[in-house]
Amino acid sequence: MAKKWYPVIDYLTCVECGICVEKCSHGVYDTAKAPSPVVKNPELCVDHCHGCGNRCPLGAITYLGEDTGWTPPNGEKLVEESCCSCGCGTTSEKKIVVEYLYLDLETCDRCIGTDNLLDEVMMTITPALSIAGFEVEYNKIEMKTAEIAEQYKFFSSPTIRVNGHDICQSVAENSCGCCSDISGTDVNCRVFEYNGESYEVPPKEMLAEAILNSVFGQVEADCSCQEYELPENLQEFYEGKNNKSSCSCGGNCC
Repeated sequence: MAKKWYPVIDYLTCVECGICVEKCSHGVYDTAKAPSPVVKNPELCVDHCHGCGNRCPLGAITYLGEDTGWTPPNGEKLVEESCCSCGCGTTSEKKIVVEYLYLDLETCDRCIGTDNLLDEVMMTITPALSIAGFEVEYNKIEMKTAEIAEQYKFFSSPTIRVNGHDICQSVAENSCGCCSDISGTDVNCRVFEYNGESYEVPPKEMLAEAILNSVFGQVEADCSCQEYELPENLQEFYEGKNNKSSCSCGGNCC
């Protein structure tokens, strides 16, 4: 095993509850042997991810290469932390973080339209999720600069994430006149695919269904821990936006 970080199972303590295998989104464990935790792909484990160890109710998981002082919770209250920037390792099983990432809420029709519908959906489903014992956090984050976009590993506008995972399984885009006007470049923004149709502003039914599926695990998690590079489309948007804002006429000539 060349990898210097991966989980080590104490099989004398383990009761084969299967939580670690079920919740690992990196493909480290052999799912064919679940609920027994067999480390099949140690090279896929993310350095200093303690996601499965924090979830283990008996503290049966330690890590080769551990140098942070972390110790197994041993059934104590789960530590609320993320294994990496994508949020895929969040260990609070009852906390739901919904993030709305967008380019513009002043002139972009699809960002504004999606924002309004998402507000309605969240107002509807949050009370039900609260009754079920979930803590719901709803954040809106403007991708105002390329640096912010890189921090959030932003691929397309608008994006909706639940606990760090995009509710859409793929990125489809078409030309966005509003964002093109903002930057003075030809910008493509997201289109949402639902029941065989494409929408620039997604239906409320699609948003509610996708969010609930993400919460209750009915979709395959798409971890964004892999290496990220700002898409060329967004690079051109930010460069054009910066050029227009620095123009002496305030961008009116561009």
